[in-house]
Amino acid sequence: MKSRILVALLAGGLVAATAVLASPVAASLGRSSEADSIRFSWTRTTGVNDYLDETWWAVRGHDTLDNFAERLLSIAVGAVARGAGAGFEARVSQATGLPLPESWTVATAKNSPFITSVYAETPRDLAAVLGFYRAELGKRGWIETVVEPDRAVITFTTPRGPILLRLSRQDDRTIAELSLRKPGIANPGLPPKPRQAKLMLGNESDEGAVITVADQTIKLAAHAGENLTNSDGAAAELPDTQKIDLPPGRYKVTLKVDGSAAASREFEVAANETWGLLAGKDGALLPMRLY
Repeated sequence: MKSRILVALLAGGLVAATAVLASPVAASLGRSSEADSIRFSWTRTTGVNDYLDETWWAVRGHDTLDNFAERLLSIAVGAVARGAGAGFEARVSQATGLPLPESWTVATAKNSPFITSVYAETPRDLAAVLGFYRAELGKRGWIETVVEPDRAVITFTTPRGPILLRLSRQDDRTIAELSLRKPGIANPGLPPKPRQAKLMLGNESDEGAVITVADQTIKLAAHAGENLTNSDGAAAELPDTQKIDLPPGRYKVTLKVDGSAAASREFEVAANETWGLLAGKDGALLPMRLY
């Protein structure tokens, strides 16, 4: 199995971020880039029998500008970042067939033989995000099993199979999880135990990190398990010390990356789901549905 990852650093020529994402070959290469207000990356892993596994993540930041020159520069930088963000959204939608809600701050996506999934965090309220998905997917048919002020669960019926949408409101953001399960047979190290959920923890930052879930604390060296989301084979190579089996439910997750403040949030997992949780740069938690 082969994974290709190409890192492109933007130094001065920030327009390259938009150009890279707009390129017709963008979806076939792994790339990573940074602008002042957006970081994004994706990988493509191929193998025998037409095996294809694609992964995306992106984080938007909002820097505080101290002077007029920085504000003036931010106009151009912001325009490039918006173009890069739009290109990222287009590539994710093209590859997965699933939309991203507007104004996302954290987004991850996976397209593998076992699942297609999109995860997003947005400051928009739950009603607005629910309206977005109804408009985007409503024509495909849906069954609303739970709709509450701070939570919603919807099943969309599509020719590809049922697509599950879970929405929840946490603090000042709405969490959107959209997934389509596939019948592929995964490496034995990826699926959870029956009626359980599995979390697989990694660190893609340059610093050590500590993740605490359900009173279990996992210390991660810099870059430990950073490739776990790239393929089921990479996930299977993760040591047992970076895996947590849990009953279905909502759990408090705390992430502390050296040099950054600790951040806590709730995370919901259902039976027979596997999630990757990556400690990202600048202390960002990057959840990704893997199975």
